[in-house]
Amino acid sequence: MALIVKKFGGTSVGSPERIKNVARLVAAAQAKGNRVAVVVSAMSGETDRLLKLSLEVAAKPDAREQDMLVATGEQVTIALLAIALRDLGCPARSFTGWQAGFTTDTDFTRARIRSVDAERVIAALDAGEVAVVAGFQGVTPEDEITTLGRGGSDLTAVALAAAIAADCCDIYTDVDGVYTADPNIVPDARLLARVSYEEMLEMASLGAKVLQARSVEYAANYNVPVRVCSSFTDNPGTMVTKEDSSMEQVLVSGVTLSKNESKITVQGAPDRPGVAAQIFQAIAEAGILVDLIVQNVSREGTTDITFTVLKGDSERTREALAPVLAAVGAKGVVAADNLAKISIVGTGMRSHAGVAAKMFKALADEKINILSIGTSEIKISCLIESKYAELATRILHEAFALGSGSVAGDRDL
Repeated sequence: MALIVKKFGGTSVGSPERIKNVARLVAAAQAKGNRVAVVVSAMSGETDRLLKLSLEVAAKPDAREQDMLVATGEQVTIALLAIALRDLGCPARSFTGWQAGFTTDTDFTRARIRSVDAERVIAALDAGEVAVVAGFQGVTPEDEITTLGRGGSDLTAVALAAAIAADCCDIYTDVDGVYTADPNIVPDARLLARVSYEEMLEMASLGAKVLQARSVEYAANYNVPVRVCSSFTDNPGTMVTKEDSSMEQVLVSGVTLSKNESKITVQGAPDRPGVAAQIFQAIAEAGILVDLIVQNVSREGTTDITFTVLKGDSERTREALAPVLAAVGAKGVVAADNLAKISIVGTGMRSHAGVAAKMFKALADEKINILSIGTSEIKISCLIESKYAELATRILHEAFALGSGSVAGDRDL
């Protein structure tokens, strides 16, 4: 008997018929003797519909009230799934995020989990019921409803799996698993059987939309085995787990693309200790994530500092910077939005030279200019013009022999 958490996204529960299909999958898993907890998102499009409603009544909706509003989407889905399960003769009980014991901080619309007291969920499982838990939401110590940000249901599922010591956390999506690139861009992209937590975290943070980055980080911290699979096929999917020696034999595991990038340049910042700290402190206090930081060579005591943020954070970044730039005496700030970030990821990069040179040459051969570069031990990212985004994805996928007809991880540089 296994203890399993199964998470179903909005597409998987996007209609009454699909909810009934999920109920059949869950009931079949329990019929095999497993104890099953299920985490579900709102029905596809519902969260966007609710957010749009809030914008129709206010230009800048209050964050607390917005969380109160959008949290209702998952409440509908958990009740419908529990009803469908009971109709199949499968005992089930639904729980909102706060009923399931998810306590968060007070950062509305992007709250972070502080603790999970899953006592009620465990009691339902012990009673032979399927516990159906609302993803994406929690409650503060002051009993204020919060949401966990986009993709937060993945985080709910992984955190629940850790809290109840589940044997595995199955994340069901509308794709078969994790691919070497987006199959919609690269037709011969190959399904990966296994990836490490570290690789998956890089892929998720760099634009791969299969898993939320915070959920992968949580899984790695608590050693939760995660399986990404489709709710519409019987394919085994992709296991996300601890790195082993075989993973380093593969030079590059995948190519990721983010078209949602903005480049922010602080112009004429005084070149003295503490200025960069003030600039990035203001951005951090606004809750904005920064990537690909470059500082130009100092000229006449001033320098330009360039970095990237998500396109949706561009305006908030400039607003957050306005007072600090005036305080330090910088000349101004400019933003460029028609940009994309192309990245290659693989644990094999740690022990192989020449990966960057091969990537840069492949882009240069297609006359694709690199605007900025960022690296870690297992990734290289390049900022490019968005019009070249899909072409860059295809040529890098081919350059590193990642296609279904190639031998992945070719080391010949």
